[in-house]
Amino acid sequence: MEKTIFLVGYMCSGKTTLGRELALQLGVDFYDLDEMIEERAQMRATEIFAQLGEPRFREMEREALRMVAGAPAVVACGGGTPCYGDNMALMNRLGVTIWLTTSPEVIASRLTLPEHKLKRPTIAPLADDEILPHVVEALGRRSPYYAQAQMRFDSTDIESAAATQATAQRLLSELAVE
Repeated sequence: MEKTIFLVGYMCSGKTTLGRELALQLGVDFYDLDEMIEERAQMRATEIFAQLGEPRFREMEREALRMVAGAPAVVACGGGTPCYGDNMALMNRLGVTIWLTTSPEVIASRLTLPEHKLKRPTIAPLADDEILPHVVEALGRRSPYYAQAQMRFDSTDIESAAATQATAQRLLSELAVE
């Protein structure tokens, strides 16, 4: 693989989980944009949003995106990455973009888990019963951006290590066909 594979989609759609496995199977580096931003800022994403604001977070996200674009790697983009500036055009130009999809219900059930909910600034303040309506509304706004991806892939089945491995293999076989 010579190009960067950019995984886009809503939070908890499996970008990091599937991305790590995909990079492992391809033998390339894996980058999670949110983790890169947090490491460079020495702050959690929730702190960046609270202290510096979303516009600064998006600037940092764009800088991280530019750092990894063009390298043979798999990149898990933040859920909002494709929705700002010309990020989606940049990713489409410099690599292969894949929209990871799963149902709003599956996303909401993953987001209610404390390890997911607490680290997401737009979800953390919501009650569990407010998450599904929020996800549905946000997907409605973001889907036009995600739909610009070169490929769409169902990432529902990543609930175990074996399932994630099999799903990554299925994605690789679909990439080979493209």
